[in-house]
Amino acid sequence: MITFHKLPDGLGFFHPAVLIGSFFGSGLLRPASGTWGSAFGLIPALFLGFYYGPFGLLLASGAVYLVGFAACRVWLSKSDDQDPSPIVIDEVAGLLLTLSCAPFTWSGIALGFVLFRAFDIFKPFPISWADKSIKGAHGVMLDDILAGGWAALVLLALQSYGWV
Repeated sequence: MITFHKLPDGLGFFHPAVLIGSFFGSGLLRPASGTWGSAFGLIPALFLGFYYGPFGLLLASGAVYLVGFAACRVWLSKSDDQDPSPIVIDEVAGLLLTLSCAPFTWSGIALGFVLFRAFDIFKPFPISWADKSIKGAHGVMLDDILAGGWAALVLLALQSYGWV
């Protein structure tokens, strides 16, 4: 059954930090907020990949990181939780980074999505280190960028062997 996360006091749904941080509300869905946010992140990723290619996805990942960082700072200032599940803009930034190295086919995009979610969920080193050690808005954002980087490296390795 799908339910919704509660927002911190002082932040309504239409507050810019909530709209950006929850990626237009997709992160408010539960269970699996990160997967919902990543799935909704496919929408701009497909557009950017089709019109602007890998470089556009890479630039967008950086831009989303910066905007997400700002939204996280506001959200975290109103919350006791220092890595709230409804914040999924970090997943969008990480997914965009991953897909910048994916073949732009349905199977390449699906593989990129699955790899990114796997790295984000299982958090191998150094993702786990960043998740536990870095606090604040950078802590929220950085572990997903690292997950996106690992997934991108796997995609590049698979492509170099002709497996994708």
